[in-house]
Amino acid sequence: METTAYDKDGHTPAASPWAAVGVSAFDERLYQAVLNQPDAGVTGWALLTGASPARVREVCDRLLALGLLQPPDSMGGIRAVDPRVAIRGLIRRRETESELLAATAEEMATAFEAGLLREEPSRLVEVASGEGAIAARLEEMYARAEHEVCLFDTPPYLAPAGPQVDLQADLLNRGIVSRGIYSATGLEDPKILSRAFRMIELGEQARVLPSVPLKLLVVDGCRALLPLTASAAGGYCAVVVWHSAVTEALQKLFDMAWQQAAPLGQTVDDGGLTESERTLIRLLAAGMKDEAVARHLGVSLRTLRRRVSELQERLGAASRFQLGMRASRRGWV
Repeated sequence: METTAYDKDGHTPAASPWAAVGVSAFDERLYQAVLNQPDAGVTGWALLTGASPARVREVCDRLLALGLLQPPDSMGGIRAVDPRVAIRGLIRRRETESELLAATAEEMATAFEAGLLREEPSRLVEVASGEGAIAARLEEMYARAEHEVCLFDTPPYLAPAGPQVDLQADLLNRGIVSRGIYSATGLEDPKILSRAFRMIELGEQARVLPSVPLKLLVVDGCRALLPLTASAAGGYCAVVVWHSAVTEALQKLFDMAWQQAAPLGQTVDDGGLTESERTLIRLLAAGMKDEAVARHLGVSLRTLRRRVSELQERLGAASRFQLGMRASRRGWV
Protein backbone atom coordinates (compact mmCIF):
# COMPACT_ATOMS: atom_id res chain seq x y z
CA MET A 1 0.00 0.00 0.00
CA GLU A 2 1.38 3.39 -1.02
CA THR A 3 1.59 5.91 1.80
CA THR A 4 3.76 8.70 0.36
CA ALA A 5 1.95 11.97 -0.38
CA TYR A 6 2.75 13.71 -3.68
CA ASP A 7 2.07 17.22 -4.93
CA LYS A 8 0.16 17.92 -8.16
CA ASP A 9 3.33 18.14 -10.24
CA GLY A 10 4.45 14.68 -9.19
CA HIS A 11 7.57 15.84 -7.36
CA THR A 12 8.71 14.15 -4.18
CA PRO A 13 7.78 16.39 -1.23
CA ALA A 14 10.62 17.88 0.78
CA ALA A 15 9.77 15.58 3.69
CA SER A 16 10.39 12.45 1.61
CA PRO A 17 13.76 10.83 2.36
CA TRP A 18 14.00 9.82 -1.32
CA ALA A 19 14.52 13.46 -2.29
CA ALA A 20 17.85 13.42 -0.41
CA VAL A 21 19.25 10.86 -2.88
CA GLY A 22 17.81 12.42 -6.05
CA VAL A 23 14.80 10.12 -6.51
CA SER A 24 11.61 11.83 -7.75
CA ALA A 25 8.06 11.00 -6.69
CA PHE A 26 7.33 8.99 -9.83
CA ASP A 27 10.69 7.21 -9.61
CA GLU A 28 9.72 6.06 -6.13
CA ARG A 29 6.19 5.11 -7.18
CA LEU A 30 7.42 2.96 -10.07
CA TYR A 31 10.14 1.34 -7.91
CA GLN A 32 7.50 0.38 -5.34
CA ALA A 33 5.33 -1.04 -8.13
CA VAL A 34 8.21 -3.22 -9.34
CA LEU A 35 8.88 -4.33 -5.76
CA ASN A 36 5.23 -5.23 -5.16
CA GLN A 37 4.45 -6.74 -8.60
CA PRO A 38 7.78 -7.95 -10.04
CA ASP A 39 6.11 -9.99 -12.83
CA ALA A 40 3.63 -7.33 -14.00
CA GLY A 41 5.90 -6.02 -16.73
CA VAL A 42 5.80 -2.60 -18.32
CA THR A 43 2.07 -2.79 -19.11
CA GLY A 44 1.15 -3.81 -15.57
CA TRP A 45 3.40 -1.20 -13.96
CA ALA A 46 1.84 1.44 -16.21
CA LEU A 47 -1.59 0.50 -14.85
CA LEU A 48 -0.34 0.49 -11.25
CA THR A 49 1.25 3.93 -11.56
CA GLY A 50 -1.32 5.53 -13.88
CA ALA A 51 1.35 6.37 -16.47
CA SER A 52 1.83 5.48 -20.10
CA PRO A 53 3.99 2.47 -21.03
CA ALA A 54 6.38 4.86 -22.80
CA ARG A 55 6.94 6.85 -19.60
CA VAL A 56 7.38 3.65 -17.61
CA ARG A 57 10.09 2.48 -20.03
CA GLU A 58 11.81 5.86 -19.78
CA VAL A 59 11.80 5.83 -15.97
CA CYS A 60 12.91 2.19 -15.87
CA ASP A 61 16.03 3.27 -17.75
CA ARG A 62 16.57 5.97 -15.12
CA LEU A 63 16.11 3.47 -12.26
CA LEU A 64 18.57 1.14 -13.95
CA ALA A 65 21.10 3.98 -14.02
CA LEU A 66 20.42 4.74 -10.35
CA GLY A 67 21.00 1.11 -9.41
CA LEU A 68 17.44 0.56 -8.15
CA LEU A 69 16.65 -1.96 -10.92
CA GLN A 70 18.70 -4.70 -12.50
CA PRO A 71 18.56 -5.35 -16.27
CA PRO A 72 16.78 -8.40 -17.70
CA ASP A 73 18.77 -11.60 -18.07
CA SER A 74 18.17 -15.12 -19.37
CA MET A 75 16.01 -15.87 -16.31
CA GLY A 76 13.46 -13.11 -16.90
CA GLY A 77 12.70 -9.41 -17.22
CA ILE A 78 13.60 -6.34 -15.19
CA ARG A 79 13.83 -6.92 -11.45
CA ALA A 80 14.19 -4.61 -8.47
CA VAL A 81 17.48 -4.54 -6.59
CA ASP A 82 17.24 -5.34 -2.88
CA PRO A 83 16.30 -1.94 -1.32
CA ARG A 84 18.93 -2.32 1.41
CA VAL A 85 21.65 -2.65 -1.21
CA ALA A 86 20.22 -0.12 -3.67
CA ILE A 87 19.63 2.65 -1.16
CA ARG A 88 23.07 2.26 0.41
CA GLY A 89 24.53 2.62 -3.08
CA LEU A 90 22.52 5.81 -3.67
CA ILE A 91 23.70 7.24 -0.36
CA ARG A 92 27.36 6.47 -1.11
CA ARG A 93 27.10 8.09 -4.54
CA ARG A 94 25.44 11.19 -3.12
CA GLU A 95 28.15 11.43 -0.44
CA THR A 96 30.82 11.29 -3.15
CA GLU A 97 29.03 13.99 -5.14
CA SER A 98 28.79 16.14 -2.00
CA GLU A 99 32.51 15.76 -1.32
CA LEU A 100 33.32 16.78 -4.90
CA LEU A 101 31.00 19.77 -4.57
CA ALA A 102 32.65 20.78 -1.28
CA ALA A 103 36.10 20.57 -2.93
CA THR A 104 34.84 22.73 -5.78
CA ALA A 105 33.48 25.23 -3.27
CA GLU A 106 36.90 25.51 -1.62
CA GLU A 107 38.58 26.15 -4.97
CA MET A 108 35.99 28.79 -5.84
CA ALA A 109 36.33 30.35 -2.38
CA THR A 110 40.08 30.71 -2.92
CA ALA A 111 39.46 32.54 -6.18
CA PHE A 112 36.76 34.61 -4.48
CA GLU A 113 39.08 35.67 -1.66
CA ALA A 114 41.87 36.50 -4.11
CA GLY A 115 39.48 38.70 -6.08
CA LEU A 116 38.40 40.51 -2.93
CA LEU A 117 42.01 41.16 -1.97
CA ARG A 118 42.81 42.60 -5.39
CA GLU A 119 39.76 44.83 -5.18
CA GLU A 120 40.31 45.87 -1.57
CA PRO A 121 43.75 44.96 -0.09
CA SER A 122 42.65 46.09 3.37
CA ARG A 123 40.67 42.84 3.60
CA LEU A 124 44.01 41.03 3.99
CA VAL A 125 44.25 41.95 7.67
CA GLU A 126 41.53 42.03 10.29
CA VAL A 127 42.05 43.35 13.81
CA ALA A 128 40.10 41.53 16.54
CA SER A 129 39.80 43.49 19.77
CA GLY A 130 38.68 42.01 23.05
CA GLU A 131 38.94 38.54 24.53
CA GLY A 132 35.52 37.54 23.18
CA ALA A 133 36.30 38.60 19.61
CA ILE A 134 39.64 36.77 19.64
CA ALA A 135 38.04 33.64 21.07
CA ALA A 136 35.42 33.72 18.29
CA ARG A 137 38.11 34.05 15.58
CA LEU A 138 40.14 31.28 17.19
CA GLU A 139 37.14 28.94 17.30
CA GLU A 140 36.31 29.74 13.67
CA MET A 141 39.86 29.05 12.50
CA TYR A 142 40.04 25.72 14.32
CA ALA A 143 36.61 24.72 12.96
CA ARG A 144 37.69 25.48 9.37
CA ALA A 145 40.96 23.52 9.66
CA GLU A 146 41.16 20.70 7.13
CA HIS A 147 44.77 19.49 7.13
CA GLU A 148 47.12 21.03 9.69
CA VAL A 149 47.39 23.58 12.47
CA CYS A 150 50.80 25.02 13.45
CA LEU A 151 51.35 26.88 16.70
CA PHE A 152 54.11 28.96 18.27
CA ASP A 153 53.58 28.92 22.05
CA THR A 154 55.42 31.46 24.17
CA PRO A 155 54.76 33.91 27.03
CA PRO A 156 53.17 36.25 27.85
CA TYR A 157 49.85 34.44 28.18
CA LEU A 158 47.16 37.07 27.98
CA ALA A 159 44.12 34.83 28.27
CA PRO A 160 43.18 31.51 29.98
CA ALA A 161 44.46 28.47 28.09
CA GLY A 162 41.35 26.35 28.71
CA PRO A 163 39.29 27.23 25.60
CA GLN A 164 42.24 26.74 23.24
CA VAL A 165 43.08 23.39 24.83
CA ASP A 166 39.52 22.22 24.18
CA LEU A 167 39.70 23.43 20.57
CA GLN A 168 43.01 21.63 20.02
CA ALA A 169 41.65 18.43 21.56
CA ASP A 170 38.64 18.53 19.24
CA LEU A 171 40.95 19.19 16.31
CA LEU A 172 43.06 16.12 17.08
CA ASN A 173 39.93 14.02 17.50
CA ARG A 174 38.98 15.01 13.93
CA GLY A 175 42.29 13.67 12.66
CA ILE A 176 43.80 17.07 11.87
CA VAL A 177 47.59 17.28 12.26
CA SER A 178 48.69 19.63 15.03
CA ARG A 179 52.28 20.80 15.39
CA GLY A 180 53.38 22.99 18.28
CA ILE A 181 56.70 24.68 19.04
CA TYR A 182 57.04 25.69 22.69
CA SER A 183 59.56 28.12 24.18
CA ALA A 184 61.69 26.65 26.97
CA THR A 185 60.97 29.71 29.12
CA GLY A 186 57.24 29.10 28.79
CA LEU A 187 57.62 25.48 29.87
CA GLU A 188 59.14 26.63 33.16
CA ASP A 189 55.55 27.32 34.21
CA PRO A 190 54.22 23.99 35.60
CA LYS A 191 50.74 24.67 34.15
CA ILE A 192 52.11 25.27 30.66
CA LEU A 193 54.33 22.18 30.85
CA SER A 194 51.41 20.07 32.04
CA ARG A 195 49.25 21.38 29.18
CA ALA A 196 52.00 20.62 26.65
CA PHE A 197 52.32 17.02 27.84
CA ARG A 198 48.53 16.68 27.80
CA MET A 199 48.42 17.77 24.16
CA ILE A 200 51.21 15.33 23.31
CA GLU A 201 49.18 12.52 24.89
CA LEU A 202 46.26 13.51 22.65
CA GLY A 203 48.45 13.32 19.54
CA GLU A 204 50.06 16.71 19.09
CA GLN A 205 53.56 16.75 17.56
CA ALA A 206 55.53 19.01 19.90
CA ARG A 207 59.01 20.50 19.81
CA VAL A 208 60.87 23.05 21.92
CA LEU A 209 63.25 25.97 21.31
CA PRO A 210 65.13 28.10 23.84
CA SER A 211 63.01 31.01 22.61
CA VAL A 212 60.15 31.44 20.13
CA PRO A 213 60.01 34.60 17.96
CA LEU A 214 56.30 35.35 18.39
CA LYS A 215 52.94 33.92 19.31
CA LEU A 216 51.39 32.50 16.16
CA LEU A 217 48.65 30.20 14.86
CA VAL A 218 48.69 29.13 11.19
CA VAL A 219 45.82 27.02 9.82
CA ASP A 220 46.29 25.03 6.60
CA GLY A 221 49.08 27.41 5.62
CA CYS A 222 46.55 30.02 4.51
CA ARG A 223 45.09 31.69 7.62
CA ALA A 224 47.04 33.09 10.55
CA LEU A 225 46.32 34.62 13.95
CA LEU A 226 48.92 36.74 15.74
CA PRO A 227 47.90 37.81 19.25
CA LEU A 228 49.30 41.18 20.28
CA THR A 229 50.17 42.45 23.76
CA ALA A 230 47.44 43.56 26.08
CA SER A 231 46.48 47.21 25.88
CA ALA A 232 47.11 49.65 28.70
CA ALA A 233 43.45 49.29 29.63
CA GLY A 234 43.93 45.57 30.09
CA GLY A 235 42.20 44.53 26.85
CA TYR A 236 43.19 41.95 24.26
CA CYS A 237 44.08 42.48 20.61
CA ALA A 238 45.04 40.16 17.75
CA VAL A 239 45.60 40.32 14.00
CA VAL A 240 43.96 37.84 11.62
CA VAL A 241 45.76 37.51 8.29
CA TRP A 242 43.98 35.89 5.35
CA HIS A 243 45.51 33.81 2.57
CA SER A 244 48.29 35.78 0.92
CA ALA A 245 52.05 35.97 0.57
CA VAL A 246 52.08 36.97 4.24
CA THR A 247 50.53 33.70 5.45
CA GLU A 248 52.84 31.73 3.15
CA ALA A 249 55.82 33.52 4.72
CA LEU A 250 54.54 32.81 8.24
CA GLN A 251 54.17 29.12 7.37
CA LYS A 252 57.74 29.04 6.07
CA LEU A 253 58.93 30.72 9.26
CA PHE A 254 57.25 28.01 11.31
CA ASP A 255 58.66 25.20 9.14
CA MET A 256 62.20 26.59 9.49
CA ALA A 257 61.83 26.79 13.27
CA TRP A 258 60.42 23.25 13.31
CA GLN A 259 63.57 21.92 11.68
CA GLN A 260 65.72 23.57 14.35
CA ALA A 261 63.56 22.60 17.36
CA ALA A 262 64.15 19.60 19.61
CA PRO A 263 61.43 16.97 20.09
CA LEU A 264 59.32 17.26 23.21
CA GLY A 265 57.53 14.00 23.80
CA GLN A 266 56.77 10.95 25.84
CA THR A 267 59.41 8.37 26.56
CA VAL A 268 59.07 5.13 24.64
CA ASP A 269 61.58 2.42 25.49
CA ASP A 270 62.39 3.81 28.93
CA GLY A 271 64.85 1.13 29.99
CA GLY A 272 63.33 0.86 33.46
CA LEU A 273 63.28 4.59 34.25
CA THR A 274 61.20 5.73 37.19
CA GLU A 275 58.43 8.29 36.65
CA SER A 276 60.66 10.95 38.23
CA GLU A 277 63.55 10.06 35.92
CA ARG A 278 61.28 10.15 32.87
CA THR A 279 60.12 13.64 33.85
CA LEU A 280 63.71 14.72 34.45
CA ILE A 281 64.75 13.52 30.98
CA ARG A 282 61.85 15.42 29.41
CA LEU A 283 62.67 18.65 31.22
CA LEU A 284 66.35 18.46 30.34
CA ALA A 285 65.43 17.79 26.71
CA ALA A 286 63.26 20.92 26.78
CA GLY A 287 66.39 22.95 27.58
CA MET A 288 65.14 24.15 30.96
CA LYS A 289 67.53 25.57 33.52
CA ASP A 290 68.43 23.61 36.64
CA GLU A 291 66.48 25.94 38.90
CA ALA A 292 63.28 25.48 36.85
CA VAL A 293 63.72 21.68 36.67
CA ALA A 294 64.27 21.51 40.42
CA ARG A 295 61.06 23.50 41.02
CA HIS A 296 59.09 21.16 38.78
CA LEU A 297 60.41 18.08 40.56
CA GLY A 298 60.16 19.63 44.01
CA VAL A 299 63.79 18.85 44.89
CA SER A 300 66.86 20.88 45.80
CA LEU A 301 69.52 21.82 43.26
CA ARG A 302 71.96 19.43 44.96
CA THR A 303 69.51 16.53 44.61
CA LEU A 304 68.78 17.43 41.00
CA ARG A 305 72.44 17.52 40.04
CA ARG A 306 73.03 14.21 41.79
CA ARG A 307 70.23 12.61 39.78
CA VAL A 308 71.59 14.05 36.54
CA SER A 309 75.02 12.65 37.39
CA GLU A 310 73.49 9.24 38.07
CA LEU A 311 71.77 9.27 34.68
CA GLN A 312 75.02 10.32 32.97
CA GLU A 313 76.86 7.45 34.66
CA ARG A 314 74.08 5.03 33.72
CA LEU A 315 74.43 5.96 30.05
CA GLY A 316 78.19 6.48 30.09
CA ALA A 317 77.75 10.15 29.16
CA ALA A 318 80.53 12.60 29.96
CA SER A 319 78.26 15.65 29.65
CA ARG A 320 74.65 16.69 29.64
CA PHE A 321 74.83 17.06 25.86
CA GLN A 322 75.93 13.43 25.56
CA LEU A 323 73.20 12.47 28.02
CA GLY A 324 70.59 14.08 25.79
CA MET A 325 71.99 12.45 22.63
CA ARG A 326 72.16 8.97 24.14
CA ALA A 327 68.71 9.27 25.74
CA SER A 328 67.38 10.30 22.33
CA ARG A 329 68.97 7.29 20.61
CA ARG A 330 67.31 4.99 23.15
CA GLY A 331 63.93 6.59 22.51
CA TRP A 332 63.72 8.15 25.97
CA VAL A 333 62.86 11.60 24.54
